[in-house]
Amino acid sequence: MQQDRQKILTISVKRLLRRGASSRLHKIVNKTHGADISILFRSLSLQDQRLLFDMIDDVEQKGIVFSELDEDLFVELIDGMDPDEVVAILEDMPNDDVADLLNQLPDETASTLLKRMKKEGSDEVEDLMRFEDDTAGGIMNPDFIALNQEITAKEAIERIQKEFADVEMPFYLYAVDEYGNLVGVCSLRQLVVVKPQTPLKSFMTTDVLSVQTHMDQEEVAKLVARYDILAVPVVDESNRLVGIVTVDDVIDIFREEATEDILKMAGVGEEYVETQSILKSTRIRLPWLFASCLGGIFAFYVIGQFEDSLNRIAYLSAFIPVIMGMGGNIGTQSSTIVVRGLATGRLNIRDIGSVVGKELSVGLILGLVYGLLIGSVAQLQYSTLMLALAVCLAVVCSMSVAALVGSCVPMLLARINIDPAVATGPFVTTSVDIISVYFYFTIATEFLGV
Repeated sequence: MQQDRQKILTISVKRLLRRGASSRLHKIVNKTHGADISILFRSLSLQDQRLLFDMIDDVEQKGIVFSELDEDLFVELIDGMDPDEVVAILEDMPNDDVADLLNQLPDETASTLLKRMKKEGSDEVEDLMRFEDDTAGGIMNPDFIALNQEITAKEAIERIQKEFADVEMPFYLYAVDEYGNLVGVCSLRQLVVVKPQTPLKSFMTTDVLSVQTHMDQEEVAKLVARYDILAVPVVDESNRLVGIVTVDDVIDIFREEATEDILKMAGVGEEYVETQSILKSTRIRLPWLFASCLGGIFAFYVIGQFEDSLNRIAYLSAFIPVIMGMGGNIGTQSSTIVVRGLATGRLNIRDIGSVVGKELSVGLILGLVYGLLIGSVAQLQYSTLMLALAVCLAVVCSMSVAALVGSCVPMLLARINIDPAVATGPFVTTSVDIISVYFYFTIATEFLGV
């Protein structure tokens, strides 16, 4: 439904742009959410993007478009814009979103914009930009509600109404001591149901789940998802509260990490294909395909060792594709399951024994099923029992070893702090192809006596 709406919007806007219907475009743009406009921009020229962007009346709406745009589109859009206009939009946005955007820009451009921003806002943005992009400090929101644990519920409500009216997502009230250290948390619902004179420290939860600024964003997202909370506080080394990571950030993190893992598994880098230039896309894919190429050459030499067997029994080659294909497929399945389990926290590297054992068992069972099936086809076609047995056993070995490799390698890489996503795709399939060919010809030559 949403895709249909977006498609209709894109077609309508393009038609109006061709007709130069400015008044109609102005109405549509100002009734459309900024997130939908950012998607629309992907199919428009830079000139049309700027034309529509200038038609947006609401500064907040422009900020949403900025934050939702792909990196390359954002950089192109603001290039040539009046810096004062850009600053006016950035100052209306949450500081964590501003920091993310400025990190996408060249250092000189980012510095120029920071100097033009109001000092209080620019200081907060600069603090956020000190942290790595993929850490809790890099994604946290510095706007939160924090009050001293000694004040009463009535005083807290009055302070919130007076001082924290502009907080973006006021899910929780965080209690701090006189040094700004996090000591407790309570929901806003708790705050309004207790007696007005009750001190915060009397009803706040002291067992607070928090993360440090250097924690990886994926680990932060897992914590929020595991404990079903709307925000998690971020503290520095001395336990001083410095920001919060909210559930909307977590959704973005899961989307980014899932996309990154899929692209890595395919061996095409970490960025969306549409945001890569032809040269960059070629450069990223080249080493992965080169690894596959080397694997294919190695498999060629393995087959070459059994050239005499092939010359004597030519139909041995007929089963190479299916044996390699079945092994490669189950290897990819196993590695995908393990990588996904590690990414979501459902699997732990300490469980390597049980995980690998389970996948090996599954591979063995599936190998027996398909080995009997393909072996039966070999028997029907060539009426040679030893060939059928060789094909059957080769399929069993190929699928069992493939499941072992596909599950074991990601777990081992995770144990030595290497992203397990790189273990799948070209790496697993290439290695499994070589192993499958070797097993097949070794078994076949032994069984057939060639």
